[in-house]
Amino acid sequence: MKNPIIFQNIPCTLVTGFLGAGKTTVINQLLATKPDDERWALLINEFGRIGIDGALLARSQDNELEQKNIAIREVSGGCICCTSQLPLQIAISRLLSEHHPQRLLIEPTGLAHPRELILQLSAPHWQTALKMNAVITVLSGEQWQQIKYRDHDGFQAHVRDADVLIINRYTQLDTSEKQTLVEWITTLNSQVKIIWAASELMAPEASEAIDSSDVHSSDTHSSDSLVAGTYSTTLNDQLNQPSSIISKQRKVSISNPTKSMIGLQSQANSLATVPLSSSSTDETEAQASANSDLPYRYHEEQQDFQLAGWRLPAHYILNADDLQDWLLALPNWQRIKGVVHTSDGWVQINFNPGSLTTRTIDPQTDSRLEIILQLGNTVDTNAADTDIEETESDAKASSVLIDWEECDRELMALVI
Repeated sequence: MKNPIIFQNIPCTLVTGFLGAGKTTVINQLLATKPDDERWALLINEFGRIGIDGALLARSQDNELEQKNIAIREVSGGCICCTSQLPLQIAISRLLSEHHPQRLLIEPTGLAHPRELILQLSAPHWQTALKMNAVITVLSGEQWQQIKYRDHDGFQAHVRDADVLIINRYTQLDTSEKQTLVEWITTLNSQVKIIWAASELMAPEASEAIDSSDVHSSDTHSSDSLVAGTYSTTLNDQLNQPSSIISKQRKVSISNPTKSMIGLQSQANSLATVPLSSSSTDETEAQASANSDLPYRYHEEQQDFQLAGWRLPAHYILNADDLQDWLLALPNWQRIKGVVHTSDGWVQINFNPGSLTTRTIDPQTDSRLEIILQLGNTVDTNAADTDIEETESDAKASSVLIDWEECDRELMALVI
């Protein structure tokens, strides 16, 4: 029997970016340019265990997405680039063999380590299956303005391993700040192509007024300031550009093949690190086993973040206004996602510090809520004379201030 992923040379694009940078918006823009007669596939990596996007995708997979020839699979329960290669291999292999896409997009979690994912996809066994194109990275100008992001190694890591950098949410930056941003980018990655995203909030004449010569030094990778139509075309063009980052790594992998071998960890150990990793097609089975034990809550620490998630029976209805107030009062939250049955109906929640978005959705089989907290940054990082030892002490202290059982009681108190 032929292995369906061999010799296919499927064009593949990584869309990376730090937590809340705006990757989903860029991916939606890319999907909007898909020719009607092409089959595309999207692999989404959720950092948490609950699988919120997968719950939504499972309900839409049979109608709108199928009609548009778009297949989506989710890997949840941990970062695919730092757990083991097994979840990534399974997810990609199933997407290619079951849906035979003509293009693959991969969106790793915002807490991913891009270099590790690039190392995995540079392994010899992928080189005949995937044609790796430019790594597209999304950077939020709003986040960059904050030192806690700018100095965060994870934030910088995405810039270092990008072929193309899409800068969005930058309208509040003046010319001097944009120049400083470009200089900061250049110190991390002098070869990256910079594209300034067209803002839906900007009038065309305002977008045209931002001259790339005002914000970039004279090198061959000049910035682009684009109106919506030109931006969409330029963004779509990146899907067919080769990746110099991955090309260099693949040469290293070929010359040192043992470094990219799979199976170095036992299967048991690999699976133990990601107990709830599953693709969207496995979601129904996982959901069926968990439905008998709702409500369900987990919490854990990953890197310098704390994660918590809840699944509640569909008949639990939460007060919409009180729920939002409770979520926004959580300490130093970085991301809040959910599909929740509220007093305003079924609502999808997507909060990051720069954007609070809710929208009504069709009824779901259960409510799901997931939060990511960065408790190590509860202190004022802009204070010039903050004592380092005191900062570390405060960060550790803040970590124990989260009483998850109390959070459970507070959340349940919102049930009408």
